[in-house]
Formats: sequence, C-alpha cells, structure tokens
Amino acid sequence: MPGIRAMLALASIGVAVTPALAQTSRDDSITVTGTRDRLSNWRVAETDHVIVLSDGSETELVRIAQNLERLHFMLSALLGRTDAPDNTVKLRITLVGDAAQFAAMRLRNTRAQPGPYAPAFRSALYYDPRDDGAVMAASRYDQNVELRRGADLNGFLRSAQLVPDPVTPPGLGPQGEGARAFDPVPYTGQTVQFVGPGDLSVKINELSVTIPAEGRIYAGYARHYLLTYFPNAYPRWYVDGFGELVATVAIKDGSEIEFGRPPADYTRVLDNHLSYPAAKVLTGEYLTDDKAGTRWTPYHAWALTHMLFFNDERRQQLRAYLAKIASGYTLAQASAAFGDLAKLQRDLAVYDNRKVPYVRVNFPATLAEAPIVRRLTEGQAAFVKGRLEVGPRVTVPSAGSRDLAALRATAIAERDKWLEKLRADAQLYPNNRDAQLLLAEAECRSGRAFECLAAAERALAIDPTSSDALAWKGAGQTGMALAASNRAAGLKKARATLARANRDNPESPLPLILYYRSFADAGETPPDVAVEGLMKAADTVPASPGPRLLLGEALAKRGAIEAARRTLIPVAQGAYESPEAAEARVLLAGLPG
Repeated sequence: MPGIRAMLALASIGVAVTPALAQTSRDDSITVTGTRDRLSNWRVAETDHVIVLSDGSETELVRIAQNLERLHFMLSALLGRTDAPDNTVKLRITLVGDAAQFAAMRLRNTRAQPGPYAPAFRSALYYDPRDDGAVMAASRYDQNVELRRGADLNGFLRSAQLVPDPVTPPGLGPQGEGARAFDPVPYTGQTVQFVGPGDLSVKINELSVTIPAEGRIYAGYARHYLLTYFPNAYPRWYVDGFGELVATVAIKDGSEIEFGRPPADYTRVLDNHLSYPAAKVLTGEYLTDDKAGTRWTPYHAWALTHMLFFNDERRQQLRAYLAKIASGYTLAQASAAFGDLAKLQRDLAVYDNRKVPYVRVNFPATLAEAPIVRRLTEGQAAFVKGRLEVGPRVTVPSAGSRDLAALRATAIAERDKWLEKLRADAQLYPNNRDAQLLLAEAECRSGRAFECLAAAERALAIDPTSSDALAWKGAGQTGMALAASNRAAGLKKARATLARANRDNPESPLPLILYYRSFADAGETPPDVAVEGLMKAADTVPASPGPRLLLGEALAKRGAIEAARRTLIPVAQGAYESPEAAEARVLLAGLPG
C-alpha cells in the first residue's frame, strides 16, 4: 500500500545524527522607479546549489557564488555525502548592500535566531527556511565591531586651549614669497587620525575588530547545509558554532580550501570579553541567562565548537551528545556525555589558537567554473527585496495572552499597511509576472483568497507556464471554496488546479503542500496521495518546519507514531524557536508511548 510505504520510508527523514566531522524605504514602502524593461544593477548568479542575487559588482557576485559551491563540496566531503542524491530546493541568497539598507527592510529572524550574542556582534544576516525553499539575506559590506569605545580628545584639546593658534613662521611674512599659515599639533602620545578636511580626531583606548562580510555569508550557508542535509534537533550553540567554523575558510591556489583556521582578531575579542561558562552553554542555560547577552560572542562559539570538533576524545563525546538531543533528550540530560564539565571548562580556557589544527580539502577543477549570470530588468529588480520581506511581513503572532494579542494586533496593522503599498506598486507593473506573483503570495498568506486569486490570474495571463502562479491560484480557489456554500465543487476545482501545478513542476514543494492543506483546512482526512506528496515536499525543504509539522500531525493520525515522533522532534526541540515549534511540542507530548 503506497501510503504505508511512505510512512515507513519517513523513518529516514531527520534521524541521521550529524557526525562531528562527517525595496523598502524607511516608511515601509517598496521603492519602484525607472523604466520597467531597462536593465538594472541587479544580477543573479546560479550554481548547482545556490541562487545568489546582488546589486554589487559582477566580479564579487561570481566569486561568492563559486566559493559557496566549493563550500558545499567541502562540507559534503567532510560529512561523507559527496555521492548522495540531492533533490533539495536551492538556497536563494540576496546581498543587499550596507547595514543601513539591510536594517531598512526590517527582516525579523522568526525561524533562525543566532546567539544570544553581545549586542555588537548581532550581524546583518537573515535566514528563513520557508515552505517553498529557504532564503537568506546578508550585507555585502564588512562589519566593524567596537569592543571598547575610545575617548575622542579633539573637543577636550580645543576647549582646554591646548591647540595653539595659527602662527606665521619666521621669514614667511605676509609679503614674503610662499607665506602660509602653520598649525602645529601638540604631541599627545596617541595616534592622530585625520577624519576629513579640517577635521582632527584623536582617539585613545579604542578597540575594534572587523568581521568580513563574506565570512557571514559562508557561516549562514554552513548552517543552512547542516539543517538541510542532516535535519535533526540541535543545540543552538552547535549550529551557530558550525557556521563560525566555516566562516573562516580560505581558498588556496584555486584548488584547495583550508577549514578550521581561527578568526582574525580572535584573541583580541576573547581577551576583551569575560569568558562564559561552557557548562551553561552545553546545558542550554545560556539561552535564558542575561549575562550571556554581554559575554557570549561568535568567537566563543567558534572556540568551543573547534575544540570539540578537532579533539579526538571530545569529538566522540560530541557525537554522543548530539545523538541524545536528536533522540529527544534535553540539553541538560545530553551534556552528561562530556563527563566532568569543570574539566572541559579548564581545557577550553587553555585552548591555544596559535596551535589549533585545521584541514585542507582539494576540490575538483569543475568547481572553478563560473556560474550562470544574468541581469535583472528594473521591473524584476523592484521586487527583489519585497520577496524577502513577504515572509516576516505576513507572519503574525498567534492569539494567546493579552500581551500576545497586542503584538498580534500591531503585526496585523503593519502587515496591512505593507500590503496596501505592495498592491499600489504591483499596479505600476501590470505586465510583470514577479510583481503579480509576489502580490498573490502575500494576499494568500494573509488570508485574502479573492485578492490572491485575482493576482494569480494576472500572473498566469503574463506567463501561462508558471507553476507558482498555478499553485497560488489553487490556494485562492481553496480559500474561496471554504467560504462558499457549495464547498465540495469549489474544492474539487482547486485541487485540480494544484494537481496541474504539480505536473508542470514536479520538483516544487509548493503545490504539494497546498494540495495537502486543501484537505486539512477543510477538516477532511487527506488521502494517501496527499500525505505522500507532503512527504516529498518535506524531503525537498528539510530545514523548513512548516511541512514537517503538517507531516508529523498526518502520520500521528494514521498511527505511525515513531515516524511522527522523528519528524516532529527537529521542529519541537530544534536549535531555533520557530512559530511552528509550540504546536509541534503539543503534538509530540500527545503521542502515545
């Protein structure tokens, strides 16, 4: 029976334990300018595993896309899956410029919250493992982290009149040839930095470090890789630390990668920040400890993870620890795998970054090939940032306590305001498929079935081959059928649309998820084919908690308790608190046995 085979096969999803080495403006509006068909500054580079968008230089874009493909090979080689089949959806990465431009989009990490780190180390990185494929956004510019603010003596020197007035050197009077004013600078014993014409800045006791932008991109990709190809429940520190290990990779001679080197200024950061107890990290106590928010940094995460990865004895303990967590044990229970945590703390305290081991991985010449690059039109580029924003903009807190109700009301008001502007912008581009698709998704995910259907129809009029437009059309039809008196006929029509979308693009998870939901939202028992389709969707977006939650519930209702448990644990007890986590914990607690 196909449905039973699907349930049994599900046991392979999310149970493999990872081996230790195996455009919006400030007013919330989307800025739409320019001639719609004219080429923009935005480019897209596509490789086997990533799609990278950037409005920076093509050289930078190609380098980052190539290096991400090399990182994928390195991680696959280290984790033993170079020959494994891969049917996952490509990660879509958008590089958006400086920190101010990134902040203007107000991208909230609702499904991936690194840290908690000291405030200065909260980087401009967004990651969302969405139902139809994960997306990531990052700044293209390096981040300057001020560890200790220096005192600016410029104002003090002037107010104290320690800077003499301009004088005229002897022999260079007003009538003499070459007469000039001369402004001597008193010796202070400190570095003098000329900030700009006429500006003098004297800084003392300042301490800062630079975090490379590319390192943040590589760290984000490493975390995505771990959660995609080894989708288990992990402690947050481990996912964060895994990313930090990869952030420092170096490409050597165009044919090899160095992995495991310490970050630049590693000792400077650790010397400036008080050490944080490893025991509180391994047991998860740091997640609710206010001191962690001032003392725990990505550099500390690197040090702890590096020691546990590269030490033979500790690596075996790490594997046992991760296996316990993947099986449903708490972090505190699993931490017993490390033995004496006080001794582990002492070992970490003397870990010498000058002698830390690292590895080199040779990669094939084919990975040096340039990715496929194309430029977007201004009409397409106008909605690049909107595609990122749609996730956090339409996600609102569920109703609950009075505090949650207030947050929900605020989120709904902000969402509706954003939707109004999106509708206006989409009207400027009536023949732009991307504009209409984005609007259809936003309307559907906001519960506006009629508006969703209308936008999807406009997208199909532009591109009748778009499976995504068909999928959102089916979603709109489902919503309208559920509100109609003759639900059966409407649902039948919606499911036919979704089935066609699946036939047009069998690899897309979106029609499969929406097809299953057409039964679940109607209160009907989904047939085997819908559950099997949902299983395939979960397999193509393993890091996404949404399909896993639906699948875990479906399997539990069919009596496949162990498969349901293994499906739900990564959502309920995963590294990051997603909107689906609370419901997954309720389902998990209600499973028999």
